[in-house]
Amino acid sequence: MEITDIKLLTKYFPNLTEVQKTQFQKAVDAYIIWNAQINVVSRKDMENIVEKHFLHSLGIAKVCQFTPGTEILDIGTGGGFPGIPLAIMFPDVQFHLVDSIGKKIKVVDEVVAAVGLKNVTSQHERAQNVDGYYDFVVSRAVTRMQPFLEWIKDKVNKNQFNKIDNGILYLKGGDLTEELKETERKYRIYDLDKYFKEEFFETKKVVHLPL
Repeated sequence: MEITDIKLLTKYFPNLTEVQKTQFQKAVDAYIIWNAQINVVSRKDMENIVEKHFLHSLGIAKVCQFTPGTEILDIGTGGGFPGIPLAIMFPDVQFHLVDSIGKKIKVVDEVVAAVGLKNVTSQHERAQNVDGYYDFVVSRAVTRMQPFLEWIKDKVNKNQFNKIDNGILYLKGGDLTEELKETERKYRIYDLDKYFKEEFFETKKVVHLPL
């Protein structure tokens, strides 16, 4: 399978519209171009970008089908994961992508422009300094859960209108028992190997921490 092949996405998300398929293809192509200039995805991972970055990000879409109008903050987005794949999946949901490294936000902006996404904003900033309130905060393992919680705990809306409670949706791997005990909060773990059959997902999870 070529690295630009998005068949893996249509396999697990058969209801993608033609517009979404085109957008995913444009996003993959844009990452190939921009990653050669500003390295945000390892060269090894670029060979499997659809599986390890796009499909992995969309694990969150298996956990929650966001209601239109939902506002989502992506902290430590890197080059735009999980925010950009989720923004393509949920065109009626607003995404704000934040990273403390400016060159990564440059890649985000270029990919957003190439795809033509109207539901994404970006910010070069540390998580602690982001203003505003959001229904969910998403991220891919930027740090342990407890310090992450401290960064964003005052940024989550109280009003609920999705099927799961507002809070954190965190993509992580491995045994999280001790790490999640530190938070002293209720949480739920979704194993991604229940949704995706590739070996990469055997230890990958989405952690939902309501706030």
